[in-house]
Amino acid sequence: MPERVFFFDCDKTLYDYDFRKRLPALSRLTGVSQYRLAKQWWVGGHEAAANIGEYPTSDDYLAVFAEVTGYPLSLEEWREARAAAMTPVPGVLATLARASTLGTVSLLSNNPIPFRDSFAQLAPEAAALLGENDLVSAVLGAEKPEPRVYTRALSRYGVAPGRTMLIDDSAANCAGAEAVGMHAFQLTKDASGAFDVAGLDAAVDAFVAATP
Repeated sequence: MPERVFFFDCDKTLYDYDFRKRLPALSRLTGVSQYRLAKQWWVGGHEAAANIGEYPTSDDYLAVFAEVTGYPLSLEEWREARAAAMTPVPGVLATLARASTLGTVSLLSNNPIPFRDSFAQLAPEAAALLGENDLVSAVLGAEKPEPRVYTRALSRYGVAPGRTMLIDDSAANCAGAEAVGMHAFQLTKDASGAFDVAGLDAAVDAFVAATP
């Protein structure tokens, strides 16, 4: 049994994420208007379906994307548009590195299979620390904050909930983790856009002290 497990969200946690950059990049690559992409793919529920594993491989995801939008998107193009929206958060990545010396570290992110298949390219700084511990909702069959996401993640590591901590930007996701007995810290930004890394580090220290 791992001594402790730290679960880190990706978007707006390890990496800042701006969909307003992703959609224009995807439109430029595909030649499909932003309006049409948003309406047909996101509003149409396909990204949500992918996030819970309804498209179990990257090829499945891309085939449905081509059917819905009319454009045969490649995984490399998908990755390029996704990367356009991501910016590393150095302070949180430093906390991930420190947490890796205090227990097991794992991703726990609401994302589809192409994200997992592209994680090493999209997030090399985090991937180097997380290794194969790259849990996404598409693999777990549900999205945070559903309870089964957390219980399935816990079962992957054979760890009691009280010896785990979730770091996530979403209050609902943190509440969901706490509801199954996990520790959680909601990572927020101040008015200047700076992440509360000091608060995160203090929460990690408190969790470690509570789980000797």
